[in-house]
Amino acid sequence: MSDKMLKFTQVGQQNPTKRDVVKRKSDFNEIYKEFINEKAKEQSSRCSQCGVPFCQIHCPLSNNIPDWLKLTAEGRLKEAYELSQSTNNMPEVCGRICPQDRLCEGNCVIEQSGHGTVTIGSVEKFITENAWENGWIKPLKINKEINLSVGIIGAGPAGLACAEQLRKSGYKVTIYDRYDRPGGLLIYGIPNFKLEKFVVERRTKLLKDSGIKFIQKFEVGKNSTLQELRKKHDAILIATGVYKAREIELSGNKLNNIFPAMKFLTASNRKGLGDKVDLFDNGTLNAEGKDVIVIGGGDTAMDCVRTAIRQNAKSVKCLYRRDRENMPGSAREVSNAEEEGIEFVWLSSPKEFLGKENIEGIKVNKIKLGEPDESGRRKPEIQNNSEFILKSDMVIKALGFDPENLPKLFGCNELQVSKWGTIKTDFYTMETNLPGVFAAGDIIRGASLVVWAIKDGRDAADSIEKYLKTKSIKNNEKVA
Repeated sequence: MSDKMLKFTQVGQQNPTKRDVVKRKSDFNEIYKEFINEKAKEQSSRCSQCGVPFCQIHCPLSNNIPDWLKLTAEGRLKEAYELSQSTNNMPEVCGRICPQDRLCEGNCVIEQSGHGTVTIGSVEKFITENAWENGWIKPLKINKEINLSVGIIGAGPAGLACAEQLRKSGYKVTIYDRYDRPGGLLIYGIPNFKLEKFVVERRTKLLKDSGIKFIQKFEVGKNSTLQELRKKHDAILIATGVYKAREIELSGNKLNNIFPAMKFLTASNRKGLGDKVDLFDNGTLNAEGKDVIVIGGGDTAMDCVRTAIRQNAKSVKCLYRRDRENMPGSAREVSNAEEEGIEFVWLSSPKEFLGKENIEGIKVNKIKLGEPDESGRRKPEIQNNSEFILKSDMVIKALGFDPENLPKLFGCNELQVSKWGTIKTDFYTMETNLPGVFAAGDIIRGASLVVWAIKDGRDAADSIEKYLKTKSIKNNEKVA
């Protein structure tokens, strides 16, 4: 193994090169160039093949990272892909958008020893793109069709992952989704410079070609109630995600040109997909020529500031109540934003929105960090007599997301929800209080990462399959 691996002492850490800042700010293309074959092998060869792989332990999907790094270093790329996809339904997506600096790469043993992490995400992206190019990724071949159907509500990562797993086993799967394209947040929430849309469209086409049925522009509670869907299918999965924007109740909150993050990002992504978007075309949701302030410090806030700069905003500021070290988002995304000219206003919290009809500025309080709160993070405290004003004619609130009004939205008052509005499920089976109805992804855990949604979708598929097998056995016993 030593001639192919353990080269971290001779070979330095290297990410794929980024596109020039000026050029990448002028379009929405992904900012990282692809690894070439030899460079991917070289970086994979740096893996220490440690006995306790902390990269794998800190991956929600428990991806077999050291093994597919070794296969890549040896040039066995088809085997590397097959191993990667065995635990991950969308490795090309996770390789692009996972916060590796907080997960696998951040916990790499050689990173902790000072040699610089193996660039795991970039290698994951490389081996999957290589598999697509070589035609190794094909629609599922079902050996035995099972005459049982599962209805999945939501075509985001949790729903798609669950659908693929169940289809592999031969079940009939129908996905219902409110939007006109499958993909959920992957299509309408995440900008192209992080995830180009052909990546998602290519994957959903594969699922369609595998026999999974998609019904778009379908709203549960409007086109059909949850109970009506239950009668139509043998099991149901709710994987709708959380899309209700969290609010900040301040004076001036009703002024024009203050928008929730998803409204702004969806308009931009739709334009990129070639849709007609009236509110963008008339300038309302277009940041061009405007002084833009984004409130928030997570990955969604980074998506907003970097989108605004690409729309030729006059200036872009990110207002965050904690400091850089306490930001919830990816440190890599913050660095990318700074390179692109975004100004971060740390330790600052909005007090009042200023203006007559349209937003004209924000009155801001300076913040100091006090003692840790129940989450372990130091609590923001307003400094006395610290107010200052920032000029702005467009404000985007990226404060996080909550569940929509369930169970009322689905027309099913029997469905139990938690005090946070998420769906209550059994911890082990992911089944709700309604027999045969399961839930997965953000709708049970709150706003989280795509990789966790994929994990939940896979786990839900296992539970649904066990449920359907048990149900079939009981029905056969009754007939006998």
